[in-house]
Amino acid sequence: MTATGMRTHTCGELRAADAGTEVVVCGWVARRREHGEHLAFVDIRDYSGLVQCVVDGSVEARTEWVVRVAGTVRMRPAGTENPELATGQVELADCTVEVLARAEPPPFPVDDRTESDEAVRLRYRYVDIRRPRMQANLRLRARVTDAMRLSMVRQGFCEVETPLLWTPTPEGAREFAVPSRLHPGDFYVLPQSPQIAKQLLMVAGIDRYFQVARCLRDEDLRADRQFEFTQLDVEMSFVTQADVQDAVTAVVVAATQAAVGEEPGEVARLTWRESMERFGTDKPDLRFGMELVDLSAALAGTEARALQAPSVQAIVVAGAAGLGRGRLDALVERAKGLGAAGLAWFKVGEGGALDSPLSKFLDDDATAAIAAGTGAAPGDLVLVVADEWRRACEVLGQLRLDLGRPPVSEGPRRFCWVTDFPLFEGVDEEGRPVPAHHPFTMPHPDDLDVLERHPLAVRSQAYDLVLNGWELGSGSIRIHREDIQRRVFDALGVSAEQAEARFGFLLGAFRYGAPPHGGFAVGIDRFVALLAGEENIREVIAFPKTQSGTDPMTGAPKPLGEAELRALGLRPPRR
Repeated sequence: MTATGMRTHTCGELRAADAGTEVVVCGWVARRREHGEHLAFVDIRDYSGLVQCVVDGSVEARTEWVVRVAGTVRMRPAGTENPELATGQVELADCTVEVLARAEPPPFPVDDRTESDEAVRLRYRYVDIRRPRMQANLRLRARVTDAMRLSMVRQGFCEVETPLLWTPTPEGAREFAVPSRLHPGDFYVLPQSPQIAKQLLMVAGIDRYFQVARCLRDEDLRADRQFEFTQLDVEMSFVTQADVQDAVTAVVVAATQAAVGEEPGEVARLTWRESMERFGTDKPDLRFGMELVDLSAALAGTEARALQAPSVQAIVVAGAAGLGRGRLDALVERAKGLGAAGLAWFKVGEGGALDSPLSKFLDDDATAAIAAGTGAAPGDLVLVVADEWRRACEVLGQLRLDLGRPPVSEGPRRFCWVTDFPLFEGVDEEGRPVPAHHPFTMPHPDDLDVLERHPLAVRSQAYDLVLNGWELGSGSIRIHREDIQRRVFDALGVSAEQAEARFGFLLGAFRYGAPPHGGFAVGIDRFVALLAGEENIREVIAFPKTQSGTDPMTGAPKPLGEAELRALGLRPPRR
């Protein structure tokens, strides 16, 4: 019961056990139906649900007016029950209606039966959030966050708030700059994450830190990315990778239980190499099979030039041998668009015979190798990419998702840890390695001796948590020794002077005794979207931005006046 001075109950909590009780509810008019001049039915809605109210006589209350209704709970007459409503067995009778606020007709129906244009929904977000879907999503988000906090506290973590006005750091994304009024020409930045701050907390002896942190990155927006986002930020001292992963696993399992009422299955662990070899991605969706098969050795001596490459990878699409030439040509173009030189396809017929434009270039041994290596059955389609190892894997990994991935709202919830990422993901235009995560990630101890000679061969002590093909977050064991941190900076081309200017406070802290430590961050927006079965994180954020970075509701971003700009030491832009 949610009693206040204005109401005794919420609309959605009334049940048969309340029959005979005099109650008062408040909410919005969802629907009004008049039966002549002597009887009216008014459905009243609040966050908890909807209840039908029976009014003797006419009632002056239109859709989305805000009302207070007093009446007596009674059972609905036999045959008029509504099994689709939680309150469908009862109604309020002998009602009096008090209008608290009038309303214009809403810009779109406030229900989930009609799919309205997203731009209009965001323009009138305060109306959109009244819909049951949005109410459920935002309340699910609250349950998830509560469960995360509780799990952290149970595991001995201390919640600490870190600054929103911070110093520029190279964490791989553009930062939002904030001009300083008191120091004209100088700027703060809004934090991409509390990364350095939480490392300093480990030096400070907090030992186990967490925070539900707001972070901001000036990146292009898409379905799973906003300028501002929320993450569960975690850091721990005196731990291994497995310790951090176990703590975070406990959190996401508890949050899943709180959100959907059941725990997920076993949380898998894969190395980055294994994930790439089996699924063609470091964000594997484990809800379905169609795993990659390496045919490189089996086809090493083939005379088919299209299959002569350092790596030959394949996937089997079950029952797809009936695809027409137009669809197959579209798959070939899709593979080329993903960077492959081409795509070979083989339809498996009776007895394992292969039908393909390449069949005439394959001898019996090659044909048998494809059939045996893939395990394809009659009626299946085999897709093959021959290229450099990583490109072949990634192209087939994307085709695997294109052809087999279930919708977000379907299938089990399959969590997976991916570990042992490369420390560097490539080199920049000047030949310097580019960090795969951030420059504070500890290299794998077995690879430290090749850091300077073969940086791209160095593995990191970094790890990602993936759910159904979505990356929920990343973490790593951090560099806690000044000498190793300087070696990584040197590999990145960061001079001692630059390192001191930008990170002197961190390197200085290491000199006073930094414990071995590691951490992680779970993206709450993505996590809640997956638990809610939503494809777009905007559906689980109260006031998101559009893909162009604007807020249709408030009109932001907006220009500042000349006086405000001058106070910040900025010149008005020329228009």
